[in-house]
Amino acid sequence: MSTKYLIGVDGGSQSSKVVIFDLAGNIICEGRQELRPLYMPEPGVVEHPDDDLWDSIVIACRQAMSRFPGDPKDIIALGSGSIRCCRAMLKEDGTLASPVLSWMDTRLARPYEHLDPQVRYVTAATGYINHRFTGVRKEDAANLWGQWPIDDRTWQWSTDPEAYKNYNLPRKMLFDLAMPGEVIGPLTAEVAKATGIPAGIPVVATANDQAVGPLGAGLIDEKSILVSLGTYIPSCVKGRTYRGDAKTYFMNMACIPHEYLYESGGIRRGMWTVSWFRNLFGEEIAAKAAAMGISVEAYLEREAREVPAGSDGLLTVLDWLAPVSEPHRKGAMIGFDGRHSRAHMYRSILEAIALTMKNHSEAMLEEMGMTPGRLIVIGGGSKSDLFMQIFADAYNLPAQRMEVPDAAGLGAAICAAVGAGVYPDFDTAVARMVRVAKVFTPIPEHVEIYGRINTAVYKGLRDRLEPILQDSYPIFH
Repeated sequence: MSTKYLIGVDGGSQSSKVVIFDLAGNIICEGRQELRPLYMPEPGVVEHPDDDLWDSIVIACRQAMSRFPGDPKDIIALGSGSIRCCRAMLKEDGTLASPVLSWMDTRLARPYEHLDPQVRYVTAATGYINHRFTGVRKEDAANLWGQWPIDDRTWQWSTDPEAYKNYNLPRKMLFDLAMPGEVIGPLTAEVAKATGIPAGIPVVATANDQAVGPLGAGLIDEKSILVSLGTYIPSCVKGRTYRGDAKTYFMNMACIPHEYLYESGGIRRGMWTVSWFRNLFGEEIAAKAAAMGISVEAYLEREAREVPAGSDGLLTVLDWLAPVSEPHRKGAMIGFDGRHSRAHMYRSILEAIALTMKNHSEAMLEEMGMTPGRLIVIGGGSKSDLFMQIFADAYNLPAQRMEVPDAAGLGAAICAAVGAGVYPDFDTAVARMVRVAKVFTPIPEHVEIYGRINTAVYKGLRDRLEPILQDSYPIFH
């Protein structure tokens, strides 16, 4: 019997990734295409230029298929995931009427404005990508968080006419809904020709990227906490009850029908800030890293390992992208003296991410009355031993790196496996396809120093900077 394969599509904020897995969750090959720079002509406007979300997926698909060593006929299903909180406005034929609005676009904080008569449908990024793959107008129910008239308890479009008025979205402009693991439709011959993926294989609904990733990391129990290291960094725990009155966290639909992820506050432009710092020194470091046969990230990590926990007092506040409601907020580094180097700055950013997320997670866990037994860290940053150890020390929990750190692709493939009937349910699919690669144990002396820094200084640092940032904002805005 020939081996069978699944495709997981992970459309992210910075790149589109397409991974081909076997039925045991092993990566066979993959393709990746960086997204073009976002179009930001004025404050608050943030768009994906032209048709970049789809075009990048097509390129990544072609790359993956060109590297695929098996028979394409043995690929049996595709799970398609993408970014949440985006808005795609489509013409009658399903093509874009205008570029997709990024989740960072301030227009998404307001109800839809029907300014273009060409617009026939309004959907999220997953609905648009599903339509491009299949020609079917179906949206992933588990990707509709934010400005959408959906009933979070039933996972169906609201039955309240006022909901449609509040969001200015009539039902006729919305796609039908599909649950995670439900087949959207067959992949079209046109897409097969463009990508090399076999025509007719089922395209399966998933969820938003912040729900697909936890599924691909095995977050199916209610005693673990997960941190997802992406452009936006949240932490989450899993549950089965809708909690609409939470104060320190919010509800995200899980990638298992009618289950939920309770999600803490997060960091906007989280791993983007790491990339920003890397690029500041890119030309200088690139040559040295190449001479050593390592990546720029590995070179920076090697330097930062020599810096003690706490970065000799250098502290970073991660506000490289201010929220719409508080535009004065900015990032900061404080505590410089003659000891500090590029390595201190890099480590300080990593520590700031871990401590900020520790505080967001702690607020959520205290409200829930939950004490987790393990920390799962996913995303490209989890490949760093230094970063993983910092997380273990900041959280004082064993931190697990998964065998597939970019877990959204695997989560999409798990949905494909369930939709294709490979496994009878999500629990079975996760048990067969998800594995832990390494566990990082907290170092007591580091736990102690991070605890002291956090309690004495870091928790209140943003509030102390607030008056200064408010005073400076009118000058530089």
